[in-house]
Amino acid sequence: MMETVDADLYVLPELFNTGYNFIDKNEAESLAETTSGATYQSMAGFAKKKSCYIVYGFAEKADCLYNSSAMLGPSGLVGMYRKIHLFDRENLFFAPGDLGFPVFDLPFGKIGMMICFDWMYPESARTLALRGAQLIAHPSNLVMPYCPDAMVTRCLENRIFAATANRIGEEARGTVTLKYIGKSEIVSYRGEILQRLGETATGVAVADVDLSLAANKRINEHNDLFNGRRPSFYES
Repeated sequence: MMETVDADLYVLPELFNTGYNFIDKNEAESLAETTSGATYQSMAGFAKKKSCYIVYGFAEKADCLYNSSAMLGPSGLVGMYRKIHLFDRENLFFAPGDLGFPVFDLPFGKIGMMICFDWMYPESARTLALRGAQLIAHPSNLVMPYCPDAMVTRCLENRIFAATANRIGEEARGTVTLKYIGKSEIVSYRGEILQRLGETATGVAVADVDLSLAANKRINEHNDLFNGRRPSFYES
């Protein structure tokens, strides 16, 4: 699929190379890789050949087992994110992420990363936006129906772009069967759905965007989204 269209940034799903529905922790560990593994080498070769950037999700073998995403560019690894908000049975396999919410300054804009269920916590997107992110790369394996519409709100409330890459179909492993909802999408800083794929077929969603527009947090003459925040009144 990645070969079918040229782009500056590609976003692939969560755990795209192993599947998501692990039977047990031993299986997850057996499929985990480092950032020098076969998946990394393949992605790095593509990024170098195409002079592009890629965000992909994978099971990371490190001091613990993490549900991670890597950002690669033409020169190799740009940075990592380890999923902070683990969903359901992920808690049996992975440790919560310990790298915070990083933002990376690429030639075309500032890109942050979060993974799947992080969307449920508004603090995830807000933290990335406060750190200067103009677009959130969002690898996902969504099984609940709410995220595609919720990302419209996340983008609107932060005036930020987002690219959510999800899976389709069913995955049956062991005694558990999961069904993924599809609806991969690209959403604008105004909460506009620029592209949204279907629920049952694979595809590629592409949008040409000006990420600099996300740097402007002014809603009208009197309201600047971030300057209008009142953190002293918020619960931590």
